[in-house]
Amino acid sequence: MNSSAHIHITANGKAYQLPAGTTLPEFLDQLQLAPRRVAVEHNHNALTPAELRKQNLADGDSLEIVKVVAGG
Repeated sequence: MNSSAHIHITANGKAYQLPAGTTLPEFLDQLQLAPRRVAVEHNHNALTPAELRKQNLADGDSLEIVKVVAGG
């Protein structure tokens, strides 16, 4: 298998190997997380919901993903 067909990222301290071209929403779907229910930091930059929806992932990216919980 061609290694360029995959990228390696880190999310919340855990390493992942993904197909090249994977988007952040696709990755969140793999984790069974709804994009509207999480806050994401991509390479130390907090993403807005609009940015999150169009973010492509690249080799070496680092993510911090936090579930947003509403309550009282």
